[in-house]
Amino acid sequence: MRPRAIDVKAMNDYKLLITFDNNEKRIFDVTPYLKYKQFEKLKNPSIFKTVKIAGLSIEWIGEIDICPDELYNNSILIDK
Repeated sequence: MRPRAIDVKAMNDYKLLITFDNNEKRIFDVTPYLKYKQFEKLKNPSIFKTVKIAGLSIEWIGEIDICPDELYNNSILIDK
């Protein structure tokens, strides 16, 4: 079973610090996603900072979200 995000903090340079329920802290870079229309609004730092936990994943205002598998598999472990 995939770990679930339990905390998220917006960082500089469109990165997220995500804590998962397996006690891992990971960095997820949103930058590659900003080229897609559905993520364009996140270029605005005020909107990017609205990130929050939503169910198994995270989301921003306007129901912008990223797949939980994507969050975990494409993030970099920084602390366990």
